[in-house]
Amino acid sequence: MRVLITGSMGYVGPLLIHRLRKTFPNAELIGFDTAFFAHNLTAATKLPESLLDRVHFGDIRNFPPDLLDGVDVIVHLAAISNDPMGKEFEEVTEAINEKASVALAQMAEQRGVARFVFASSCSIYGAAEGRPKRENDSLNPLTAYARSKVAMENALRINAGAMTVTCLRFATACGMSDRLRLDLVLNDFVASAVATREITVLSDGTPWRPLIDVSDMASAIEWAIKRDNDKGGQVLVVNAGTNAGNYQVSDLARAVATELPGTRVSINAAAPPDLRSYQVDFSLFAELAPASQPVVSLLQSVKNLHTGLTEMQFSDREFRESSLMRLKTLNAHIAHGRLSRDLHWQ
Repeated sequence: MRVLITGSMGYVGPLLIHRLRKTFPNAELIGFDTAFFAHNLTAATKLPESLLDRVHFGDIRNFPPDLLDGVDVIVHLAAISNDPMGKEFEEVTEAINEKASVALAQMAEQRGVARFVFASSCSIYGAAEGRPKRENDSLNPLTAYARSKVAMENALRINAGAMTVTCLRFATACGMSDRLRLDLVLNDFVASAVATREITVLSDGTPWRPLIDVSDMASAIEWAIKRDNDKGGQVLVVNAGTNAGNYQVSDLARAVATELPGTRVSINAAAPPDLRSYQVDFSLFAELAPASQPVVSLLQSVKNLHTGLTEMQFSDREFRESSLMRLKTLNAHIAHGRLSRDLHWQ
């Protein structure tokens, strides 16, 4: 089996590479990445990509079709990967997350790729009051990032051809990685507690977020790679997470404070409502993938982050201005002339 992982040098990639190499020891694993964040290693004792058979550096907007020769599975992670980056680089987000991604799916179908696994997002539910959202509920994407995920899902439905397609609508990612991101809500709270012994919640704490540890994301992707069509059909869109993983933001802050005693939690009760609030129903994923359910609890994710940051000797009180924030990394590349404003290497 030959597996191509786009965006292999991001936050999810290191965990996924390790898991796939263990699960499919004889598979040929190929990475493809533009390397915006390749240098942002945080917890690695060796380069995660050393477990790959090949690594290709390139821009998904100029993907070489010949790289798909003999590929059985594509795991498509490559994306402008959060709301702040999407707001700053809206046109680029559309170009990468939608247009280039759709072109990749079309190439894959034309070249006989059997399986396509797409990392989508529960953020497409946006402002979603009422009961937890199911896969067939209406969508309310509020950001360029979320809109791009909707567009790609729709395109995959049209362009699947004979491919088995799985769109995993992931809950909000969290947890430790060899390329740690701190621009994720739980990761931010743990970093703040470690560095300052204080967590400041800018909202009133009531918005809902479903969470999934990055290691459980890798497990879900493995399941999607192996999924037969009788488990959800040829083209499946499924919420990936667990019903127990729906939390209000204030719950997350308090969980971190429990793990790091002496941490003060400050919640802005007077803050205007945060429209990005949604609970998600993950019952379909539980039904289809009972042996691949998330197993890392909120407390364990916090503990893993605490341990990882401690081993890094992390103490940066100004970490929100650091390279551990993906937008800061891109802007630093631009400021030093390494990237253009449309995120092409110079």
